[in-house]
Amino acid sequence: MTSFKTITCAAGLVLGFGAHVAVAAEAFTLSSSTFKDGGMMPGKTGGAKKDNPNCLGENISPQLSWSNPPASTKSYAMIVVDPQARNGFGLDHWIAYGIAVSVSGFAEGEVSGPSDKYIGGSGNAGQPNYSGPCTPVGAPHHYNFTLIATDLDAKELPAGLTREQLLAKLDGHAKGATGLVGLFVHP
Repeated sequence: MTSFKTITCAAGLVLGFGAHVAVAAEAFTLSSSTFKDGGMMPGKTGGAKKDNPNCLGENISPQLSWSNPPASTKSYAMIVVDPQARNGFGLDHWIAYGIAVSVSGFAEGEVSGPSDKYIGGSGNAGQPNYSGPCTPVGAPHHYNFTLIATDLDAKELPAGLTREQLLAKLDGHAKGATGLVGLFVHP
């Protein structure tokens, strides 16, 4: 004869086991085949400005891809910042938003110039597209690539927003963020 205590214990084990079987959602991730997170970015990704002796690259934007956006994502925003530039005041290398949820990445070089896949903001160089690193000779700088999932429609924001303006517009609309860091040093 089965006792009430045995049934209660068995039910507790089944319910407890079921809680451990729940599958966690995969993390929202950003990656690049051009460089590894925390690794050196190749010289070709550096800025190519003839009037700046620290800009010895080809301004080829790195390949970027992302997966597993949060639920209710309607568009993405990308911000690329060198927090060490300008003696710690930072430099915005690329501000992009209005990236449709159907887009899951950019090919190498794809955002080195204007693209219809995003709305260009205004980085410190005033460019609406990727502007590669122009680090001075010395220690490497850290380039923070941050992808923000939003609940805004892709074409809801005006062109030319600065990082501060974009973040103010995204306040209350961000669903999650992911990022990676690339290092770059003057060749």
